[in-house]
Amino acid sequence: MRVVADDIASDVYPIEEAVKLAEERELDLVEIAPKADPPVCKIIDYKKFLYDQKKKQKELKSKQQKVVVKEIRFGPNTDDHDFDFKLNHAKKFLEEGAKIKAYVFFKGRTIVFKERGEVLLLKFAKELADLGGVEQLPKLEGKRMIMMINPKKK
Repeated sequence: MRVVADDIASDVYPIEEAVKLAEERELDLVEIAPKADPPVCKIIDYKKFLYDQKKKQKELKSKQQKVVVKEIRFGPNTDDHDFDFKLNHAKKFLEEGAKIKAYVFFKGRTIVFKERGEVLLLKFAKELADLGGVEQLPKLEGKRMIMMINPKKK
């Protein structure tokens, strides 16, 4: 088997001699490439190796960005003041880097005002055009008309 270590030359050794080399250094003999010909083993401190791997994975996980989706709900008869109030919240969310899921909820017989809901969502998207782009145009799903808005990259 081929043995790799920091202080010895990479060479082919019998299994017994490879184990003896690892024991002399008080380290572990770890098989790295079992399918290679001959198989490759490395003399390392296995506990330290596992610790370093966990540390790297944790570091990569901390660098990942999590996508936050904020929901804003309208009714088909939402007034101008309420619209402006929700618009200000949406602007704040987009500046923080969150996605927005804006939807109009149709309750009972208000489902006949589908056009009003669509106009409301398009007006909302137009107001937010400088901060975010529309990912999904208004689409009716059951009693909700949903639209998704992504923040613009800085």
